[in-house]
Amino acid sequence: MEINLILIFISAISFFIYGINSFFSKKMKLEYERWGYKNQRLILGSCQLLGGLGLIVGLAVPFILLTASFLLMCMMLVAVFVRIKLKEKVVKMLPAIFYAVLNLIICFLSYSIYL
Repeated sequence: MEINLILIFISAISFFIYGINSFFSKKMKLEYERWGYKNQRLILGSCQLLGGLGLIVGLAVPFILLTASFLLMCMMLVAVFVRIKLKEKVVKMLPAIFYAVLNLIICFLSYSIYL
């Protein structure tokens, strides 16, 4: 269970930081524009914040952990496909791939606990 806690906190903190940056960072504003999601930046940032919060709340409510990790995994898979569509180098896709896999692991581990 200890490794699962570490993975949850890594993901949750990362999504909190990324979500906050989506609101305030000029660099992130430019990235959302480049990705073609300029108008969805605030919604996506809110989803990242809620996903991170869901991971933390999910420590007490397993169904929320399962749901939040699954939805964050889906969000990161979409991010990978956006980067593929933009023909970005694999190195630029690695963070999205990492967080997709990380949340897949969290989802899998929380599913086994939920049962």
